[in-house]
Amino acid sequence: MSVAAPPPKAAGRGTPPPRTARARKAALGLDGGTWFLLLPALIPILVLSVGPLLYGVSLAFTDAQAGRTEPTEFVGLANLADLRHDTLFWESFRIGLVWAVSVTALQFVLALGLALLLNQNLRFRWFARTLALVPWAMPEVVVGIMWRLVYHQDAGILNETLSRLHLIDDNVGWLTSLSLALPAVIAVGVWAGLPQTTVVLLAGLQNVPYELKEAAALDGAGLWRRFTTVTWPAIKPVVIAITALNFIWNFNSFSLVFVLTQGGPGGETRLPMLFAYEEAFAYGQYGYAAAMGLAMIAVVAVFLTLFLRRRLKEEAG
Repeated sequence: MSVAAPPPKAAGRGTPPPRTARARKAALGLDGGTWFLLLPALIPILVLSVGPLLYGVSLAFTDAQAGRTEPTEFVGLANLADLRHDTLFWESFRIGLVWAVSVTALQFVLALGLALLLNQNLRFRWFARTLALVPWAMPEVVVGIMWRLVYHQDAGILNETLSRLHLIDDNVGWLTSLSLALPAVIAVGVWAGLPQTTVVLLAGLQNVPYELKEAAALDGAGLWRRFTTVTWPAIKPVVIAITALNFIWNFNSFSLVFVLTQGGPGGETRLPMLFAYEEAFAYGQYGYAAAMGLAMIAVVAVFLTLFLRRRLKEEAG
């Protein structure tokens, strides 16, 4: 005896009706009209960013060289295999990590202090905020030339000032000393990138609800307690974002260090970007230089993934 199948249940009052694929795309804003409106933004990104990136990645697997009349050939992982044993490149990579981590950390600490100060209701606050943006308005090449004059061993204002204060007896070669060149360049990097970090953190501080800080003050919380319990949790997403971006920007620095030292003395400030530049345009090894860029992308991606995962777990916990 066959039993009739029960009729399908009617959708409940709170159960949404099933959507078709077209309806789901329309809800997500992925219909044809939206894609058409996105084309003016997508085309420049594809042509100016994604296209050159993919071309550079493809070069890493070829033997492309400058001035060759023979066609470029596919060599697979040969460039990456050679890169594994290139001690000079990995030394420059170590210097690049020291530079990027040092500049990023110092920028954050100083910018946070400056942003907290500029967030106070002080007289001439507008003027101080304007002055804080001055280094940001200067091109990196101009910044490098200016600081080369400041650090000049014989005519630099830094040695002149320290000498008049009787802090040094002989002029110091800030950019020619093996032990001082990298710290001197790091100081310039911090100075040049401080304004953008300060502006971002200041914007985050101004979005912290005043009522929360006032309530914490009424509960007897001091300045440090109010910062750790109210201000820091509110600006933590901003801190994560600007720290990650600063690390990428600093690790990929080129023009500032190139103008200051060109990687010297003795390779002590040769960042990986400078090393790749020399390999490509001084020695004509385009394929090998592209492999260096691919290695830098991979390692930085791993570092950033670990950093962001840890930060996001801390935020969620």
